[in-house]
Amino acid sequence: MNQAEVVQYSNSNEKLRAFLKGAAAIIPLTVAVLPWGILTGSLAIESGFDPIQSQALSGIIFAGAVQLAIMGMIQTGVVLSSILISALLITSRHFLYSMVMRKNISPLPLRWRLTLGFLLTDELFAIANPGQLKHFDRWYALGGGLCFYLGWNLATLGGIVAGESIENLDALGLDFAIAATFIALVIPTIKNASLLVCVLTALVTSVICEAMHIQAGLLISAPLAMLAGFAYAKVTARGED
Repeated sequence: MNQAEVVQYSNSNEKLRAFLKGAAAIIPLTVAVLPWGILTGSLAIESGFDPIQSQALSGIIFAGAVQLAIMGMIQTGVVLSSILISALLITSRHFLYSMVMRKNISPLPLRWRLTLGFLLTDELFAIANPGQLKHFDRWYALGGGLCFYLGWNLATLGGIVAGESIENLDALGLDFAIAATFIALVIPTIKNASLLVCVLTALVTSVICEAMHIQAGLLISAPLAMLAGFAYAKVTARGED
């Protein structure tokens, strides 16, 4: 084996190690969303989708919250334009993720940008954002993204099978996995007082909106929480100065 082959072999091993490391890092989060994926698959069947269409929702859209919203809106006969606008609003947080990740991903070739952009979820951002990694590794992100994609689609498949054979699957409380997943994502990121203020503001505001049956609770609580955290950081910084 000549020197060039040795270098190529070493690089391949490094890529594989990074890929597997990313997959291992996201496995706990993948396990956490399995009940959510099962619920999504079963609800798709109950909403009138056939098994292929139900699986395609996870394979193509790959966004649990959007999938659940789409199914509910289709059941109530909402027009396509409203569905698209709702999907845009629900996934708007991914725009913020992409802004944060832009510095690391924009220099990559187009095929990498498209692939990682498609795989970018709350869970992948949690393990591969610049604050989490000292040095961004595309193979680490690819391993995490593909592992989560595979887990989500397998869970959806399980839900499709269960939805055709088990009645009232949604009564088992599987939707709690949605809240549990986001709690697991948020709690480790609270590393200072301003982030704590942001999270508490979002918590209180969203609960109030839910109690008052305000449909735009997400659109209200998210910007208020960010403003509260930013304001607290500014005020405390001035006090220290």
